[in-house]
Amino acid sequence: MNTRSILLVEDNPDDEALALRAFQKMKINNPITIARDGVEALEYLFAPGDSNQQRPALVLLDLKLPRIDGLEVLRRIRAHTITKLVPVVILTSSGEKQDVIEGYSSGANSYVRKPIDFNEFADAVGHLGLYWLLLNELPPQ
Repeated sequence: MNTRSILLVEDNPDDEALALRAFQKMKINNPITIARDGVEALEYLFAPGDSNQQRPALVLLDLKLPRIDGLEVLRRIRAHTITKLVPVVILTSSGEKQDVIEGYSSGANSYVRKPIDFNEFADAVGHLGLYWLLLNELPPQ
């Protein structure tokens, strides 16, 4: 892998731990920043200072977040010039059709429902990381 970073926006400590273990299992050693709610995610992305440092190569975004929900985080990411092209994958337990529609309508690059089984979850997260960090071509900064 390389040094392209990941922003994992996840309020559930168990899902956070599973995602981190999945990255380790797939040997994805990219820097990972954890935001545990929508406010933390936005503060990280739009913190004053070097905007290139704050721009991850991938955002894995849960929908059901405290303080500011995932869909609003996604809308704000897409509305800002420095983040509008950052790949955002919704990684959520919600299979509600309306959430899927709103996610894509708000600019999600992908919508993945979290599997219940750890091995399936690890495979899903690992494959997401491999695709978006290794195969996907990012726009120039």
